[in-house]
Amino acid sequence: MKKLIPILFLSAYLVSTTELHEFFKLPQLVEHFIEHQAENKTITLIDFIVMHYSIADDGDDDKSKDMQLPFKSHHKCESTSNIAFNSFHNIEISIKSEPIEANSYNIDTIDFISSAYLSSIWQPPKSC
Repeated sequence: MKKLIPILFLSAYLVSTTELHEFFKLPQLVEHFIEHQAENKTITLIDFIVMHYSIADDGDDDKSKDMQLPFKSHHKCESTSNIAFNSFHNIEISIKSEPIEANSYNIDTIDFISSAYLSSIWQPPKSC
């Protein structure tokens, strides 16, 4: 019984927030396939699926039944889930510090660049 309740809650959550509810339309898929097979004995399941899911207009006049097939219509199934896991254990953080070696750089060898040259790109365009 303890396992049944979480499974039921998880199932209800997944069916309501994902596209898993489309699997409940599988009997309609079978029924519609049987209707097509009654009209055309040579149609296979693969032909039926290609006809209804790959071709934009399958040529038959039962668009309302076609749109009732699973994964044929898009539902706005948007949800935001925020799950937070809190741990009630004490967390110890130890910080180890290591000395950093100081490097000295000689800046006398760097060429001087005038600030007027660097800011010239930001000047407004001049007419000739």
